[in-house]
Amino acid sequence: MSLLQIQNISKHFGGLAALTDVSYEVNKGEILGLIGPNGAGKTTVFNLITGMMKPDSGRITFQGEEITRLAPHRVCRKGIARTFQLVRTFNRLTTLENVMAGRAYGSRPAESLRQARTEAEEVLEITGLAGKRLQSAASLGLVDRKRLEIARALATRPSLLLLDEMFAGLNTAEIDEAIHLVKNIREAGVSLIVVEHVMKVIMGISDRVVVLAVGEKIADCRPRELAKNDQVIRAYLGKRAIC
Repeated sequence: MSLLQIQNISKHFGGLAALTDVSYEVNKGEILGLIGPNGAGKTTVFNLITGMMKPDSGRITFQGEEITRLAPHRVCRKGIARTFQLVRTFNRLTTLENVMAGRAYGSRPAESLRQARTEAEEVLEITGLAGKRLQSAASLGLVDRKRLEIARALATRPSLLLLDEMFAGLNTAEIDEAIHLVKNIREAGVSLIVVEHVMKVIMGISDRVVVLAVGEKIADCRPRELAKNDQVIRAYLGKRAIC
């Protein structure tokens, strides 16, 4: 069952075409990988879905309702949350307070500080940060800051979570832990779109993969089919990736 539909989306910045007539959908309960070279338009897609940018043409539908030109806070209330390539925590707040801030927004905001605290602590348990709930966000290492970014997004209670290169800079063991976290999030009923350059992640968690190149969709397939697609190999994977 389709959760999100992107239909013929185009976006230009001056004379530069960031996206050209891109269409794909995300099904309920699915993890969709979104890959492509730098500058392919992946983050632009996230910005359009979440209302941070408006498309020049096309439409975006979420749970049967058009959200193409909604403001970011209204998109969040509909049930879409995201993370950013550059982690954006509230450094003067504790880990717990960061997540409590997330509980003040989203599809079902907390009605009191007590409720926000209780439910924020539940999210910290899920993301492995419960033991650091009273630490300042500024004191956390990279891995925990990335987990906090995810925790704050989850606190808005999304139906769809957009992860933008959350695995960058992690070592092998940390990547394995993060993959486990993403799978747990899906098991909790949240669908995901994952933008990532680490192919181990894409191959390990994606039900389906959309490939962008120069702002155009060049593939929409199962992960195992990527290495058989000559256009994907030329544009992104390269021969070494399949040797």
